[in-house]
Amino acid sequence: MPHLEPLRPDHAAALLAFERENRAYFAASIPDRGDAFFAGFDALHRERLAEQAAGLCFFHLVVDDTGAVLGRVNLVDVAEGSADLGYRIAERAAGRGLATAAVREVCRLASTAYGLRTLRAAATIDNAASRAVLARTGFLPAGDLVLNGRPALRFTLALPSAGHAAPGEDGIRPSVRRPG
Repeated sequence: MPHLEPLRPDHAAALLAFERENRAYFAASIPDRGDAFFAGFDALHRERLAEQAAGLCFFHLVVDDTGAVLGRVNLVDVAEGSADLGYRIAERAAGRGLATAAVREVCRLASTAYGLRTLRAAATIDNAASRAVLARTGFLPAGDLVLNGRPALRFTLALPSAGHAAPGEDGIRPSVRRPG
């Protein structure tokens, strides 16, 4: 069963494989990470772990029982009780509700483990799948913007207080420890 894990140093090889295998698939709906991302991946991975340890970001991987990465769900630019949500799911795992389940679980963690009150997200107008995930997980449209040169929508989600958050559902086992 897929489960969510906080990003760790030993995830590097599996995460790089995930990004390489899905590069063309992701580039069809979001900007390509570029060759520099792949060439400097090890250093970038260490930077992300340092940001996570400092509480500036919270990075999560959706992994299967073999340790293969099926997706990632990140909370970045954490400040003053809010963060930006971003996510991507492997092509081979798309269309099965995995993104919705993983985003729900990260929203629960944002409230209960990380003490956040508000999440922000954005999706291009032509990315119907991403907009559907945001709608299913309670995000509300909050205005228009241009994202990487394309028309997009901004979304927000007010999180429940830590004592009122519902447990994770939808086939994602919750992570059992806080990253860092």
